[in-house]
Amino acid sequence: MKKLRVGILGSGQGSNFLALAKVMQNEELPIEIGWVGSDRAEAKILEHAKSMGLPAGACRRGKFKTKLEPEIEEELAQKLAEAGTELVVLAGYMRVVKEPLLARFRGKMINLHPSLLPAFPGLKAWEQALEAGVKETGCTVHWVNEVVDGGSVIRQMRVPVKAEDTAELLHARIQEAEHRLLPEVVRDLAEGRIPWLKDPRKK
Repeated sequence: MKKLRVGILGSGQGSNFLALAKVMQNEELPIEIGWVGSDRAEAKILEHAKSMGLPAGACRRGKFKTKLEPEIEEELAQKLAEAGTELVVLAGYMRVVKEPLLARFRGKMINLHPSLLPAFPGLKAWEQALEAGVKETGCTVHWVNEVVDGGSVIRQMRVPVKAEDTAELLHARIQEAEHRLLPEVVRDLAEGRIPWLKDPRKK
């Protein structure tokens, strides 16, 4: 079976990238990581990728906190394309995705979000869940479109909210679920168990 070539973008510690890489090491998955990128040169995800011998790098630093200038995002899209990327995985990528990336990878980009979307989109979703007093939350993998955390849901995993939860405890439990959910979804996309919005391997 042909391996699905995956590109990963992250902004921070890279724990979800590590979870995916660990599953790849322990199981024979039909995927390969072609490039790992970040909007922050100091992001730990890049250190992790390089320590595994994977191609990795950061884009130029932009002027804004929540998005990249179009020309910088275009450079990021070009890097992913040059690596032969068929699926882009946003794993803790903290920039709003705009047209340069969407134009190249529409229907080929997924995001992992720490809530049961459409509930609690945006930043620090676990804190939003605690403040709302809900009994359960979780995590979602969804297709990426122009709406922040607004693309169609692929799969979710539920996490109970406990009476004694602090934001840190709840976040840690959601991350445990994320580390199971993301590898499952990427594997099932690669093996054809989940339908693509637009299959990049079909002309």
